[in-house]
Amino acid sequence: MHIVFIGYGKTSERVAQQLFTQHQISSVSLSAKHDGLTTHYVQDVHGLDLNQLAPIDIAYVLLSPKQSSIEGYQHTYLDSVVPIVKALKQHPIQRVIVTSSTRVYGEDQGQYIDDHSVIQPNDRQGELLYEMEQRWQAAYPNECIIVRPTGIYGTSVARMLKLAHSTLSYPKVHYSNRIHIDDLATFLAKMLHVKHPQNSYIVSNNQPVPLHKIIQWFQQQLDLPELVLDSELLSGKRIYATYLHDMGFKLNHPDCFKDYELLMQKEN
Repeated sequence: MHIVFIGYGKTSERVAQQLFTQHQISSVSLSAKHDGLTTHYVQDVHGLDLNQLAPIDIAYVLLSPKQSSIEGYQHTYLDSVVPIVKALKQHPIQRVIVTSSTRVYGEDQGQYIDDHSVIQPNDRQGELLYEMEQRWQAAYPNECIIVRPTGIYGTSVARMLKLAHSTLSYPKVHYSNRIHIDDLATFLAKMLHVKHPQNSYIVSNNQPVPLHKIIQWFQQQLDLPELVLDSELLSGKRIYATYLHDMGFKLNHPDCFKDYELLMQKEN
């Protein structure tokens, strides 16, 4: 099969690493890539031209905005759908796998969320993501799979180390959710071969953890004073990837703290 990655960053590269020996792979992004895994084209997706490519069977769409502003989300996620769909329409697409985010679930008081939860965004960025999903599913009602990862980790702990040093108190119990980048890549690769897929999948390690506890863990490793929790008020959401679990997908990284420990050793 001929597979194209539209957006080629850290996650896409890891998916390509799992597929390149068995498939023809092309990729498109704004910057040059030289990893030897794909035939790479430097293009802006808003003016995407795939005329020169051999017939494409599978498209992965993994885009991320340079800024998390409303304008950044609008430009990267929503405004890109029409030109990408136009470029793909001449190709015999069998499956389109589009990454979105669990930001489409607007709950923010510690509620439980799973693949059966109703989508109710609570901010404009979440609304734009959901609008993007709907446009893709309208363009490819039988071929499109939406993948909603929680927070992706596994390449660096620099942000968490900074929080460990700077956080003296935390206002409430804010639940956070995560998925290791390698597990996400493996799941995305697996989507090629699922015979009767769902329309969408949450991808998470099913281990919601209050963010203050993660920061405290880093403070303990660094022998820093531990932050003080100001209240027991709940925020965030507790996310469970029910479809992922039901299909028997096995995580290689179920415990984020083991991964954080290894990353700390590398960065030290």
